[in-house]
Amino acid sequence: MSARRTDVLKLVGIAVAAFAFTFSLVPMYRIACEKVFGIRLDNTAAAVPAGAPAPVPGRVVTVEFDGSVNSKLPWSFHPNQTRMQVRVGEQYETTYYAHNDSDSAIVGSATPSVAPARASGYFQKTECFCFTAQTLEAGETRDMPVRFIIDPALPPEVNTVTLSYTFFKNDFATERLSQAAPAATPLAAR
Repeated sequence: MSARRTDVLKLVGIAVAAFAFTFSLVPMYRIACEKVFGIRLDNTAAAVPAGAPAPVPGRVVTVEFDGSVNSKLPWSFHPNQTRMQVRVGEQYETTYYAHNDSDSAIVGSATPSVAPARASGYFQKTECFCFTAQTLEAGETRDMPVRFIIDPALPPEVNTVTLSYTFFKNDFATERLSQAAPAATPLAAR
């Protein structure tokens, strides 16, 4: 009885630890997005440091766009527009071109970066292809949108912001996709 009771307590402890870990994933994801990748997940304005100059209404900033792919990913990927003049506080949209140059479906994941680093907290993406993995069938082409707002509290010395993406092959998701494809073929043949 004692060994059985110990085993039950261990199982309950593992279940509680798993629940606590799962519950903590959301705050950890938020911290990683904001601190590591510079992605703000809320739509609130960035906190303005004490003594900072007031935002200039109607201020125009240049946003430059860049895109590249990792060597393992046989895709063509680039921005459809390389530069845009935007007013701070207003929402804008641009698109990126992606084409799967291979003869099979591939899943890719994009990693964004914003330069200069001090501008990353003021660049807010409201819609982005980087939020989820992207699947392109063999030879498929897609224009992928990015909607963004530059926070009016952007430091006054920052006049140009560069949004850059690097696409990587998502090996795990691509493998799952290729395993699922043969299973679907016999059903289609019936």
